[in-house]
Parts: sequence; C-alpha cells; structure tokens
Amino acid sequence: MGKAMIIGCGGVASVAIHKCCQNSEVFTELCLASRTKAKCDALRDKLAPTTATKISTAQVDANNVAELTRLLEQERPDVVLNLALPYQDLSIMEACLAARVPYVDTANYEPEDTAKFEYKWQWAYRERFEQAGITALLGSGFDPGVTGVFSAYALKHHFDEINYIDILDCNAGDHGYPFATNFNPEINIREVSANGSYWEAGQWVETAPMEIKRVYNFPEVGEKDMYLLHHEELESLALNMPGIKRIRFFMTFGQSYLTHLKCLENVGMTSIKPIEFEGKQIVPLQFLKAVLPDPASLGPRTKGKTNIGCIFTGKKDGQTKHYYLYNVCDHEECYKEVGSQAVAYTTGVPAMIGAMLVMQGVWNTPGVHNIEEFDPDPFMDALNRWGLPWQESFNPELVD
Repeated sequence: MGKAMIIGCGGVASVAIHKCCQNSEVFTELCLASRTKAKCDALRDKLAPTTATKISTAQVDANNVAELTRLLEQERPDVVLNLALPYQDLSIMEACLAARVPYVDTANYEPEDTAKFEYKWQWAYRERFEQAGITALLGSGFDPGVTGVFSAYALKHHFDEINYIDILDCNAGDHGYPFATNFNPEINIREVSANGSYWEAGQWVETAPMEIKRVYNFPEVGEKDMYLLHHEELESLALNMPGIKRIRFFMTFGQSYLTHLKCLENVGMTSIKPIEFEGKQIVPLQFLKAVLPDPASLGPRTKGKTNIGCIFTGKKDGQTKHYYLYNVCDHEECYKEVGSQAVAYTTGVPAMIGAMLVMQGVWNTPGVHNIEEFDPDPFMDALNRWGLPWQESFNPELVD
C-alpha cells in the first residue's frame, strides 16, 4: 500500500512500529528516524524477521527543519507519524509542508521552556496545509485521540447534541517502584503539576493542581481516586462538539505517586527553569528524568489494567441520555504482544490507526484537523481489530 516515516523511537513509537509491522498489507515500508539511530536499528533487527514490511532507518535531528526536509525528500513517505517530543511538533510540521507529506501526531505542541498545553501554535498552520493540499491530523493517541473519536461516534450514533463530557483516565497498573512514570517523565510531570482546568459555559475554569478529587468505580478495575487535570482535547472538543456545556478530564493517581511528587516539587526537582550546577546550566526536571526508571523498562514488571473512556450526557429525541464508552487494557497482555506496558500500547495503537487512515485516503481533508472532525466509524472498527476493543454502557455511574 504505502510507506510511513515514524519519527521517534521511544516506548509509544515501539508499539506503533510493532503494530505497523503487523499491518504489513497497508504499511509495506517503514522508515524509522530518530536522533539515536541505534535504537531504530535494534528495533528493525528485532522485527524484520517477523514481518513482510520493509524497514529502513535514519538518523535525524527533528529540530532541524532543513535536515528533516532533506530526509523526507529522499525517502518520499506517504505519511509522517510524529512520535518525537512535543517540543518538536512545529519543526516537523514545517518539514512536512516543505516536502508535501501528510502529518500525524499524538500530542500537541509545547514550548520547551513553558508548561503550556494549547493547540493555537498548530492551528496557526491551517491555511498553509490547506494551500499545500495535505492533511495534518492532530492528537491520534488515546487521550487525546480515541477520546475525540469516542465523542464523534457518540454524537453521530447516540445523540442529537452532547452537553456534558467527562473523560476518565485510569491506570491501575502496579510496576513495583515507589515512584516512576508510565511515559516520558519530563512530559508526565509537567502535565500533572500544572494547574487544572475545565471548560464550562463557554469559558475556562482554572483550579489548583490536584484541587478537585473524585472517587470512581471503574469497570474491571474497581474504585480509584481521580483528580481533575487540564488536558489538550478539552480545547478542541469545546470547539467541535455542538451544544457542549461542560468538559472535564480526570486521571487516577495513587497516594505513593502523589506523596513523592509533592516532595520532589518542594525541593525544586520538578522545575523547568535552568539552574547553574558546577559551572553548567541544567534543568532540574531533565535531571530528574535521567535518574528515574525508563518508562520502557516498566513493561515486564507492570501488572493490572487501564480503563480509559468518556461519559456523555446529552439529548436524543428531546430526552436526556447518558452513555459511557471505554476501553480496558491489560498491562501483561500488552507486554506479551509488543514488549510494552498498556500506557504505551493505548497510545501506540491509535497512532498506527490514524496514520493508516490518512495514508489510505480514508481521512483526507487538506488543512490541520483534530481527530473528532473526521468520520469516527473506520477508526472505531480499527480499534476492535488492532487490539483496543471498546465497550459501552447506557446506564453508567456519573461523576458529580
């Protein structure tokens, strides 16, 4: 069918690459590109004997637009799947524009020196992608990603309008460490230590970090403490869901994680402001990332499940209706299949699906688009086929 270039070779990228290789009828060629080519080579050598997909590798600095553009013009992929750091989104989008290659990512752009999670920087590229005649698909992970597809599916099939959305992200996995993060520590800690916010009555309501707590009984997991966070899909869903009155995002955290995080904050280890140490400038959070367990190492020791989904309340034929769409994923089963835990799996699988639909032309609308703007049905079908089957409830427990 076609060729994809995957930029980045961390935990999520590893899952996406495994799934592309399983789907070799669509992904006949892959080019794995990263700053550290050895990681790409190791993954190619592992997967090459197991797949019909032809795999090549390349070294590239994703911050260098000219260098990446040259690589794209040399390789001529049909789609770029950006699984690098979110700080690099804009340079990769620039290179895709220069080489006229469709673009897919899983997380919105963040300035490296400011903990800001907004789509405005990427939305500013809308006209340029339209004029170039190529599609940019933003946020094709799970949250954001599947949560947007769930929202579009609920609106298409079950509601005339959706008024309330609660996005619930539960990771009930146990890796056995006192403190570790299930994806890039630098990104994870920036996210959870920032102020929370939710969308209500046409405006943002800001909260202190971890200020709002709820307890929820998650299917197949049980009762867990969850906390309101800001999350990027709130911004796009507020724009794209007609009739919306409120959108909130909650994520579960155990007490050990919160206690360690508070201690690290109190001694300045979560700061993103550079300090001088022995004549060198270092960023405390980047140093902390270096000493914490690598998220990719958690796979073989993580047990338990994730449950991520959306609870919708709205109107159908004039009547109030509730609807809950969710996926349950088992850490140990994910590790058996692709050598990664479920947090990476639940992001890597949707990344592959989004790249597939763009490359096939199923989703092809020039410009910059969030995932809920496309027809959800082919994505929902692919979730069931490729390892993230969804479940639904028409009488869910609601969040107050």
